[in-house]
Parts: sequence; structure tokens; C-alpha cells
Amino acid sequence: MEPENPALDLYVLQAAGVERPKVCFLPHASSDEARYCLNFFTAFARYDCTPSTMSLFSTPPKANMEAFLHAQDVIYVGGGNTKSMLAVWREWELDRILRSCYDHGVVLAGISAGANCWFDAYITDSASQELDALTNGLGILSGTFCPHYSGEEQRRPTFHRLVANGTVPDGVACDDGVAAHYIDGHLHTAVASTPYAQAYHVRNTPSGVSEESIPTHHLEPTT
Repeated sequence: MEPENPALDLYVLQAAGVERPKVCFLPHASSDEARYCLNFFTAFARYDCTPSTMSLFSTPPKANMEAFLHAQDVIYVGGGNTKSMLAVWREWELDRILRSCYDHGVVLAGISAGANCWFDAYITDSASQELDALTNGLGILSGTFCPHYSGEEQRRPTFHRLVANGTVPDGVACDDGVAAHYIDGHLHTAVASTPYAQAYHVRNTPSGVSEESIPTHHLEPTT
């Protein structure tokens, strides 16, 4: 989302903890896969990493997807339609493979749909033009996730309403430009590439919905 400020991308690569990490981009949430992959290579070719992509549509998938993905240091998932992407993943057993990658220490990351997918539930417009909740996430991370918290006017009230009425469990929301960093299933920290952007805990309490800011480390802008 920030072509001129790669601070979050670089943070993800650093999280791999190896020199020249191998990072594979999964564009499966987008209907314009070729453009998205080109944008990914254009961005990540500037970094000290080995980028690759894995298509399930325009080219035959890797002969052994599981071995290929297990060999990566980072798997980076693009944005788009979370519901459609998860349906395709389950058909190809990528849900099982990605969980196995996580269990073996591969860094899983993504933007928008690529952040939604790791949680039990998420706030999305994937199923209709209106924001709603879906509870078909991979469940690698517990709770509900809401991206674009500051970027779309209806995100906050929708998340609050759905937590309050019990449609979804408590969860985490991120403004645009914020990443929530989990380690072993637990929230480790939140980082931001822009000033004032925050992450939040959103919880259902006896007195109503509680929104609590998560301490967020603001990264230095990079070019």
C-alpha cells in the first residue's frame, strides 16, 4: 500500500532472521494476478532477498507445493477477496500446507486479505458489498482481525457491532500502515510505517465493547 515507503516490507524480511531470505508471494486473492506479481517483483527486487511467486491459475503450480513452500523463509500473501482465496486454498490443501509451514518456522505475512486469512474470523467485504464477518479463516491465530481500521469509515462501527452481538470473538484491528507481529500464536508487538497509526484490542466486556490501543512502535521511514 506504500510503494514509496517499504518499512513494513523490510520489517517482514528482517523477521526471517536469515541473510538474503527467500520470500514467496501468493497472489490468490486477486483477479489480476499477473499485475500483482509484477508489482511484487518490482518492489522486492530492490531488497536483499530471493523473491518468487506461486500461481494456481495462469501457470501450472509447483510440482511439489509443500516442499517448495517449506523451503521459503517468508510467505507473503496479497490482498483481494479473502473468501475466494480461502476456498481455492482448501481445494489445493494449501490450508494444511501453510499451517505446517508456520509450525516449522516460516514467517507468514500479508496485507488485507493476506492478514485476514491467518485468524479464526475477520471483517471483510469479500462476500458482499457490505462489510460483514466471516468465520472461515485458517485459525492459525485465534480471534478476529480487522484491517483498514482507519482507512474505511465503516470498519470501526462494524467490528464493534459484531463483537458486541457475539457474531465474532474479540480481536485485533490495525490502521492502514500497521502490522501486528505474532510469535507462537501470541501478539508480540505492533509496528507502523506512518505516524499516528495504531493497532487496537477490541473486546466485548460486561459494560460494552472496549477498544484499547496496543503500544505501537513507529518505524523510521525508508526509501
